[in-house]
Amino acid sequence: MGRYRIRVATGASLFSGSHNRVQLWLVGARGEAELELQLQPARGQEEEFDRDVSEDLGPLHFVKLRKHRSLEEEFDRDVSEDLGPLHFVKLRKHHSLVDDAWFCDRITVQGPGACAEAAFPCYRWVQGEGVLSLPEGTARLAGDNALDMFQKHREKELKERQQIYRWATWKEGLPLTIAAGTKDDLPPNMRFHEEKRRDFEWTMKAGALEMVLKRVYTFLSSWDRLEDFDQIFWGQKSALAEKVHQRWQDDEFFGYQFLNGANPMLLRRSTSLPSRLVLPTGMEELRAQLEKELENSSLFEADFILLDGIPANVIRGEKQYLAAPLIMLKMEPNGKLLPMVIQIQPPNPSSPTPPLFLPSDPPLAWLLAKSWVRNSDFQLHQLQYHLLNTHLVAEVIAVATMRCLPGLHPVFKLLIPHIRYTMEINTRARTQLISEGGIFDKAVSTGGGGHVQLVRQAMAQLTYCSLCPPDDLADRGLLGIPSALYAHDALRLWEIIARYVEGIVHLFYHRDDTVRGDPELQAWCREITEVGLCQAQDRGFPVSFQSQNQLCHFLTMCVFTCTGQHAAINQGQLDWYAWVPNAPCTMRMPPPTTKEDVTMATVMGSLPDVRQACLQMTITWHLGRRQPDMVPLGHHKEKYFSSPKAKAVLNQFQTDLENLEKEITARNEQLDLPYEYLKPSHIENSVTI
Repeated sequence: MGRYRIRVATGASLFSGSHNRVQLWLVGARGEAELELQLQPARGQEEEFDRDVSEDLGPLHFVKLRKHRSLEEEFDRDVSEDLGPLHFVKLRKHHSLVDDAWFCDRITVQGPGACAEAAFPCYRWVQGEGVLSLPEGTARLAGDNALDMFQKHREKELKERQQIYRWATWKEGLPLTIAAGTKDDLPPNMRFHEEKRRDFEWTMKAGALEMVLKRVYTFLSSWDRLEDFDQIFWGQKSALAEKVHQRWQDDEFFGYQFLNGANPMLLRRSTSLPSRLVLPTGMEELRAQLEKELENSSLFEADFILLDGIPANVIRGEKQYLAAPLIMLKMEPNGKLLPMVIQIQPPNPSSPTPPLFLPSDPPLAWLLAKSWVRNSDFQLHQLQYHLLNTHLVAEVIAVATMRCLPGLHPVFKLLIPHIRYTMEINTRARTQLISEGGIFDKAVSTGGGGHVQLVRQAMAQLTYCSLCPPDDLADRGLLGIPSALYAHDALRLWEIIARYVEGIVHLFYHRDDTVRGDPELQAWCREITEVGLCQAQDRGFPVSFQSQNQLCHFLTMCVFTCTGQHAAINQGQLDWYAWVPNAPCTMRMPPPTTKEDVTMATVMGSLPDVRQACLQMTITWHLGRRQPDMVPLGHHKEKYFSSPKAKAVLNQFQTDLENLEKEITARNEQLDLPYEYLKPSHIENSVTI
């Protein structure tokens, strides 16, 4: 005989509770007992029960759940009118997630005597009337299962998950995705919670209304001066967006964005003058200046050659235009990055040598050349560095994790907080943003199919090293530059995540041969590289893990990609894209071939029209804003690990993040343009938007 205290915690989101009754069993090493209780879980509540069990169950291994539909319910209701004698009762049966499902957070059980409390994490929807077995939450490797019941549970769980989480090809040559044509096809545990869904959809509607109001406001107005963009520059915008509005034409401000703007991923230090930079006769002085900067290691470049040959969109019957610019910049001793020369298009044997645009050119010609660079940066930022390198890579990690790692695996427990909502936001992107007739087709110069071709070409160049800041920044020559704030913060954050990952890994993998001998871990690695990333081993991605260090590096990349890198790439949209001339989503006239003929009419005829500009402002605000249910990095409430040592590692991670927060805050107080995208409090714990 022993007394057990059971606590059942229900999720706090809307509709997490259930009107159905839940039945519980305790399964121990020496026996199993059905508890004489049937609870009706209430949203956000933890219910506690004491029950006596007549037999000695031994150490607890599982809690089993079964949810029953209520067959009989009694209600009292007031009716305002006299119905007379009753002839019929009409019934309607509802089958839906809202009505029936229960979101169980966790169950804890305190056994008799001095037994330690056992935790049984769930954090999922309980649906239907089948029996769900929750194993005790101590993380275990496959070879650590002394009891056959744990091994059978792992195998059964993975078999079921591989039926639920299936791969699909959205477009040939792109990473594989979750098999879901729409958000409604997704597994319930990958769906937005109700508050998130309502916010996402209502914000889209509010943005659409604001867009209509701006169109009405400008209906009878002129659209032939840069100042006319002020007519739509109202509504939701950030303080930094206002600074962009004021200073976007400054060369210093233009150069700053390559280091710390929405896309700090393209700039690299030059080691030679690019072969595509053809300097015609009469530009000997420019060549001398470039060679001097090169000799001083202060010459930088951003080459948008990936855009060369990408077909441009046709919007509402009007052809749009793309370019593949090259820009050379110099870094001054004070850390300012200034443009020296812009080549809007690469040389083509069948065309005249493309002109080079200089800061000394007529102001409108130089401004238009910079606008072409900013338009090209918009395309690569959104499609290569945002969509591919964060969203699609994170989805591959998420699907592979659900298919290959059981809930007891320590790597599953490490990664599961960092894949929250990723499958749904990506599915929504494929059906609303980059789909046929979606936002890209309506407003972006790479839309209409060019965007898919661009991502396909970027995928062919995606390397493992490019996703790891220590390698990527070293390759691009950006280490040790005081004004490179993204680079500094990314390295600091990478170090902190790496310590966290190492702390968890070393609790479970004591030697390299333990890593090599973990079949679930090795299958997960192959699933990512060979399946999800379509045979990416020739680009440096591993197909197996041979050591603790190799595993730690890969896991650090996974967590950093799903958190810090996405934050750095996503949040800047809110600041740098709200003032549309600073980052035009499309260009409506071909690139200039002469400088003297550029007029204000040329500039305004090239930049987005009112409809396109309004759509850009609405979408980038919607996607760049802080999410109301945002979970900061490392501060997830779910307790997947139950051991004190693992909890101590997470606590140290949170302390390290708090210290980084203080460092960045103190530094930013001294800056005219604070860089906040990698402040830990601004980094979401997963790709959710």
